[in-house]
Amino acid sequence: MKLLILLFFTLNITPVKWLGDMQKATSLAQASHKCILINFSGSDWCGPCIRLRKEILESAVFEQYALPNLILLRADFPRQKKNQLSSLQVNLNESLAERYNPEGKFPFTLLVDLNGRVLKSWDGYTDELPEKFVSEIKQLADGAH
Repeated sequence: MKLLILLFFTLNITPVKWLGDMQKATSLAQASHKCILINFSGSDWCGPCIRLRKEILESAVFEQYALPNLILLRADFPRQKKNQLSSLQVNLNESLAERYNPEGKFPFTLLVDLNGRVLKSWDGYTDELPEKFVSEIKQLADGAH
């Protein structure tokens, strides 16, 4: 057990946190001068969404970059009854979709600056390695400051 705890602190494992509220994300982005990565997902029905999350957004490469450099925001639209969100979260997600994803694309990912201006969007599963995805975000985010 001591070895496991030591390993945890040695690796400095801090999980990335995906927010669900654009207002909170914007406040954090403005306070920290970071861009916001918004991900629209259908977590329990959209195959490309699940693949994007597992292969890129949960990759060590992405998480290591995102933790100190981005504010992460996910608008999830699950369909299965067991995965239903609170009515407050549904309203937040729908409001975000009205502004950034009115066509209802899934997955749909956007990088926005701290004022909510879209810097780039990815429509569908981005068929690239996490390193290339991160490099693209880094270049755009660095140019936004």
